[in-house]
Amino acid sequence: MSAEAECIKLVRQWVTKAENDLRTAEHTIKLRKNCPLDTICFHAQQCVEKYLKALLTLHGVPFPKSHDLSELVSLLPKHLMINVKRAELSALNRYSVEARYPGDFEDLTRKDAREAIAIARKIQIEIQRYLPKEVVNNI
Repeated sequence: MSAEAECIKLVRQWVTKAENDLRTAEHTIKLRKNCPLDTICFHAQQCVEKYLKALLTLHGVPFPKSHDLSELVSLLPKHLMINVKRAELSALNRYSVEARYPGDFEDLTRKDAREAIAIARKIQIEIQRYLPKEVVNNI
């Protein structure tokens, strides 16, 4: 397999994982009783993280083992314009680690979960514009 084909394969794998996270968040929020809002927010954050890593992989940009979305966005080549606000990244960043463990973290609301999914969906669409058709068409 050529280096380009290997790269596309890896990008597709990142995107598949990202889509699984978003699908999990979107299905889980439908629960009426005992809805795990922290899990929804975590999967929304993971979706964005994996989409960013897919785009970085596509452009050959090495990235650290990090959950920090702002750090990952800062690594994107300048010609890739992702329409995302710092506040949106900050909101999702809270869900990568803090929301998953006990401590002094405010209880999440269904509104928080819906907003997390909306941000993930927005960034998914933004990043898909830059992905090859053979990756996006197989989602």
